[in-house]
Amino acid sequence: MNSFEYRNPTKILFGKGKIQKLKDNIPANATILFAYGGGSIKKNGIYDQAMAELGAYRVIEFSGIEANPKYETLMKAVDLGRKEKIDFILAVGGGSVLDAAKFIALAIPYDAGDPWDMLVNRTAGQQKKAIPIGTILTLPATGSEMNGNSVISRESSREKLSFGSPLVFPAFSILDPTVVSSLPKTQLANGVIDAFSHVLEQYMTYPADAPIQDNFAEGIMRTLIEIGPTIIDNPSDEISAGNFMWSCTMALNGLIAQGVPTDWATHMIGHELTALYGIDHAQTLAIIGPNLYRVMFSDKKEKLAQYATRVWDIREGSTEEKATAAIEKTVAFFHLLGVKTKLSEYTPSYKETAAIIQDRFATRKWTALGENGIVTLDKVKEIVELSY
Repeated sequence: MNSFEYRNPTKILFGKGKIQKLKDNIPANATILFAYGGGSIKKNGIYDQAMAELGAYRVIEFSGIEANPKYETLMKAVDLGRKEKIDFILAVGGGSVLDAAKFIALAIPYDAGDPWDMLVNRTAGQQKKAIPIGTILTLPATGSEMNGNSVISRESSREKLSFGSPLVFPAFSILDPTVVSSLPKTQLANGVIDAFSHVLEQYMTYPADAPIQDNFAEGIMRTLIEIGPTIIDNPSDEISAGNFMWSCTMALNGLIAQGVPTDWATHMIGHELTALYGIDHAQTLAIIGPNLYRVMFSDKKEKLAQYATRVWDIREGSTEEKATAAIEKTVAFFHLLGVKTKLSEYTPSYKETAAIIQDRFATRKWTALGENGIVTLDKVKEIVELSY
């Protein structure tokens, strides 16, 4: 295991009725920017529950945050936040709303020009000021409720860029599993695949003598395999809903990444598919991930074989045979959840995608991706073409 330093400052309030703890966790006399997406939180009652707890505060609402939050939309929130002198952000929604709140939190005090530059120049982590954030999670998937990461899209340039900062870890996150019952099957399937892929990005590299991290990661994946179909078929099952929600949080709160190499090339390629074609984030991961493992097979086969045995209970065959079978099992799992795994099943405009992404990465000087820097631009092109 490699050396590491780890701190996660987010307080988790998990369980039914925890929204009633909201006012106990927001500073007195705060002016709150209440950020959310569409109307779903008003239909499922979360909006009314939250507002009932915020009666003593000055609350400024900002709605309309997209499923892939757009820079153009968020800059309106930044302008509103500056005008109203907000000093706390409450993000109520799924990962997109939480990601949006993190951008807004950094952008409001940013005074060095266009806040988008923080993403382009990768300087978000160097900022010294941010508005504090609290969250009420309504869609388990991204783990944004317990990390300092965010991904934002810019419509004008058709880009989707990520950033991270220790300043935007939520101060607290409320996780009430009962919200899962109102989610449509597509969002639930996306949530399972998103969390599963997050674990794979931190696990599917090469052996690093880190059995605790491996067992944590494998346990999350086994749990998602077990409860994934159940939660899609019966989202009102509160036991499965709670385990689903906590699996998504644990998949990307930084814990399983400590002391081990991580990849993230699947995410970087997948973000481009969302930016170009509007494909759901989890669907892009299902498209790219298995083909990245096929192209990078010789470098990942040891962990793929371990994954085959410990997660899928594949015990017969050589290392190569088990590794190959594990990839196929992964694809079959995604199909079981109702998610397609070929780019051509989402868009007819796929034929130039590999060249477009290769050019974009070259422009950004993203020439050596993956856990060991050997996912070159030629490999990226091969992975995308194999995903057609």
